[in-house]
Amino acid sequence: MDGTKHHHVIVGGSAAGIAAALAMRQHGFAGRVTVVESGGELPYERPPLSKSITGGETGFLRPIAPREAYDEHGIGLRLGTRVQALEPQHRTVTLDNGQVLHADRVLLATGVVPLTLPVPGSGLSGVVTLRDVRDARILAARLSGGGPLVVVGGGFIGLEVAAVAREAGLDVTVVEMNAQPLEGPLGPTLASRVTDLHERAGVTLRTGMSVVAFTGTDTVTGVQLSTGEVLPATTVVVGIGVRPDTTLAERAGVHCDRGIVVDQHCRTSVPWILAAGDVTNQPNPYLSGRGRIEHWDNAQKQGAVAGAVMAGVQESHTSLPYFYSEQFGRTVQMYGRPVAEDEFVLRHGETDDGFLGFWTRGGVLVAAAGMGRPRELRAARTLIERGNPVTGEALASPATDLRALARVPATR
Repeated sequence: MDGTKHHHVIVGGSAAGIAAALAMRQHGFAGRVTVVESGGELPYERPPLSKSITGGETGFLRPIAPREAYDEHGIGLRLGTRVQALEPQHRTVTLDNGQVLHADRVLLATGVVPLTLPVPGSGLSGVVTLRDVRDARILAARLSGGGPLVVVGGGFIGLEVAAVAREAGLDVTVVEMNAQPLEGPLGPTLASRVTDLHERAGVTLRTGMSVVAFTGTDTVTGVQLSTGEVLPATTVVVGIGVRPDTTLAERAGVHCDRGIVVDQHCRTSVPWILAAGDVTNQPNPYLSGRGRIEHWDNAQKQGAVAGAVMAGVQESHTSLPYFYSEQFGRTVQMYGRPVAEDEFVLRHGETDDGFLGFWTRGGVLVAAAGMGRPRELRAARTLIERGNPVTGEALASPATDLRALARVPATR
């Protein structure tokens, strides 16, 4: 797209949104770029919010890029401003202050909204979710006053909060409906390793049960379980999942189905509108079907593709899904997304301080996860991307050099 008169608007100063803005400049787009962000802060990274919540604001509020980078690249920031409506027919963006922007293209990087529990007491002070820096400030202030803390939901964010709170000396209980936390993404074998890590650190796990109410008058004092037991709590973190923020897209007539539906070029059903990040329902060659990938790495890479496309460069988002989680000084990483039918292989000789697991499909490695095994996982990533045949026996043996296998020419 040539000329300097064009104007592209990005809705959401998220990882995807800022990656797109920077990518437009990298690909030579000379027109105006405006990022509209409802929050008042310089766009910041989301992962530290749960990983560094007790380390003070300098620990959990980390800008994606310094302010001078936006000036250097000519990227306009509209902070503390919401987009009220998109008008594809007239190509306009209406802001909450009444201003109307013309936009040649719009990128929706609106992210996700935390789910809340529809139970009595959910509106009590001290019952919080953790999605943005405002939530982080509230939670950090409450945790500084001590525990006990109850975390509802044993996903990655919930366990990260549990870990940092426990390291700060708080009494912590995690309530999980499933048999153990993280069984969905990691499977039962690796999930049990992470569960053991928490239990050894003194986190109490209550599994196979749900929350039916929060007790208290104005401020939460307890969490009532489906068993009838009431857990004492001065703070409760609800981490039971998220929903994609598709409100603007739906109002603009964009096709949505469990997220904003996009193709590999981040294009939606409305040619004027693109989308990227956690909000998208996207195709990916490493997924068994369409799906949402709610992780920072994916958002950055997909956002960069969207920015290239908006600059007139036809790129595709086909990156291998990746995520990491930091808990009790250890890093859990995963490449790929297994399905229930895949064959799981645990590498022999793994210990409580580290593990490595693999999933194969038809004799090909499709996913790998580990704790404290970064070099092996980097090699596993190459094997997944190349599609080289590999046996379960080879993966299970500590004698197998994954890096040597990864150097074999690709067959995919």
